[in-house]
Amino acid sequence: MNQNMQPQIELNNGVKIPQLGLGVWKSTIEDAANAVYAALRNGYVLIDTAKQYGNEAGVGKGIQAAIKEDGINRDDIFLTTKIFNGDQGDYDHVRQAFEGQLKALQTDHVDLLLEHWPVDGKYNETWRAMEAILKDGQARAIGVSNFNNERLTDLMDHGTIIPAVNQIEFNPHIHQQKIVDFDRSHGIKLEAWSPLGSGTLLKDPVVNKIAEAHNKSAAQVELRWGLQHGMIELAKTIHEQRMKENMEIFDFELSADEMKEIDELDQEKHSLWYHDFQWNGNPDGIGDYVATPDKW
Repeated sequence: MNQNMQPQIELNNGVKIPQLGLGVWKSTIEDAANAVYAALRNGYVLIDTAKQYGNEAGVGKGIQAAIKEDGINRDDIFLTTKIFNGDQGDYDHVRQAFEGQLKALQTDHVDLLLEHWPVDGKYNETWRAMEAILKDGQARAIGVSNFNNERLTDLMDHGTIIPAVNQIEFNPHIHQQKIVDFDRSHGIKLEAWSPLGSGTLLKDPVVNKIAEAHNKSAAQVELRWGLQHGMIELAKTIHEQRMKENMEIFDFELSADEMKEIDELDQEKHSLWYHDFQWNGNPDGIGDYVATPDKW
């Protein structure tokens, strides 16, 4: 699909974001570089990374390769990264750490900057620094990730800018409807991480029955389902052929009955949530800031 033909969603500050992007969670620096380069060559615009992933340098390398070798303009790329949990809390440290992220990404700005998790006692001060980053032009939009309604309300009460995006876990097995409804009531757009449920849904009989009816793959049906729910979706893969397949979801539509069938697969189970972190007051959590590799 041509970059200019991709469906876009307008954020609350007028910036437009593509509705389908590439995620690079669990990718090595080398794999991230190759995946980003391949994605940009195949019509992707939205690239999503994070300092937590340890591959921002690879993302930057892939972007530069696409710019130099394929003539893609930086302005045609929508780059997202996130403030690391361990960098949160101190205004000056957040600003300094983000400068390092920009250096790793080989860019002077990102298109969307998110707080990766709402670290208790720190997320409001982090947001203050992010508001300054936005005003200084180092980010075109700012938002949050994995914020429940209580924490998001607290952040908006203390901040001056309403987040443009809340990136949450969203797929047929987890809908987080209360968060979705709350965010939409405040004009905050929803972005889905793990839209394929880490592959757990690819063998689901309901999904595969619908896929067969449309001559599509299970992954394409799952992505289409999220698309029709108005989500911005981040599909993670390092395989170029799967990138191409994931992009082929704009030429069919699920019926209301098919959407309902998939909706009913909801189990409302997080793969990673607050209780996995010590910053949420859980002494048995994974760690102060970093989740174990098998979960992250």
